[in-house]
Amino acid sequence: MKDYYQILGISKGASPDEIKKAYYKLAHKFHPDKGGDEKKFKEINEAYQILSDKEKRSQYDRFGRVFEGGEPGFDFQWAWGRPDVDFEEIFRTDFGDLGDMVEDLFGFGTPRRKKDLKRGKDIEIDLEIPLEDTLKGREKEISLYKMILCSRCQGSGAEPGTKIKECFSCRGTGEVQQIKKTFFGSFTRYTICPECGGEGVHPEKPCNVCNGEGRVKGEEDIKIWIPAGVDTNQVIKVEQKGEAGRRGGKPGDLYCRISVKRHPIFKRKGDDLYVSLAVSFSQAALGDEIEVPTLEGPEGKPSASYGVKKKILLKVPAGIESGKILRISDKGIPHFSGYGKGDMYAELIVKTPKKLTKKQKELLEKLKEEGI
Repeated sequence: MKDYYQILGISKGASPDEIKKAYYKLAHKFHPDKGGDEKKFKEINEAYQILSDKEKRSQYDRFGRVFEGGEPGFDFQWAWGRPDVDFEEIFRTDFGDLGDMVEDLFGFGTPRRKKDLKRGKDIEIDLEIPLEDTLKGREKEISLYKMILCSRCQGSGAEPGTKIKECFSCRGTGEVQQIKKTFFGSFTRYTICPECGGEGVHPEKPCNVCNGEGRVKGEEDIKIWIPAGVDTNQVIKVEQKGEAGRRGGKPGDLYCRISVKRHPIFKRKGDDLYVSLAVSFSQAALGDEIEVPTLEGPEGKPSASYGVKKKILLKVPAGIESGKILRISDKGIPHFSGYGKGDMYAELIVKTPKKLTKKQKELLEKLKEEGI
């Protein structure tokens, strides 16, 4: 049995925020696109899917596994005789009320209708943005090919000028009875009406364009708001921008998984930025003020929109050694929470010239004589 807490490197009492932080950290480390272990990455994702869901985590903590897809895969052989397993509680909460199960099986009680039969499917996409776009919230427009509302019937599924009628087979209930004969007698159960698909109604005359679906395949331009401070693997939800629902049903949602491009100059670690700067021997020995590039363009706007980057001055202390890192406050990425910014760290690399003029060689010989 897998220990999901051990996989994420957290304690059993970890908070949701601690679980999320541990997941993002490991996902960055083992992502296959970054040369990580694909098997380990899938294992990390599996652990996060279970522990980030309150109900699934509760089942995992109690039974050592999760019951999915309406089929409770509970291991009775494992649980039998264990003092910490309450079978009465299992049937009452995790498997549903036993009385309800009997009613569903033998047809007692009120028929139940399936929910959200017409709702459109959710869509998941990957959205790559430049590092500069993380500085300020901005809107991005994409074109998505998906199921969209039928322009002829406006989603009703009926040919214009015709009516929506009650289903003759189920009399508008959306369900039909099925009678099954067994050794113990005849039993009745309710199933979704095959004629109307559980809706209880259908078009008098189906739309000529969408054939009664109320939707067709097509392109839609969608505007997505990218908040400042967003990072790789974060997911942005855009409500009702998934596939159109069937016959006027509610649209699904759009989920955008963010991927931040690698930058040629800066490296991002959390909300901090790192940059390497070359300085001459004389600058390192005597000290100087040097220009440092930033992600910002003129007037503090993201530099991706401009041909030049805004630069700031950094004071280099005299006698600094190669590899020394200097911190520049509040020049990193804005925190996703909306409060404050990260810092920038400049690593100074003392550059050794490969070609010297005659005069430079003479000066260096004199410095050598002086012990420098």
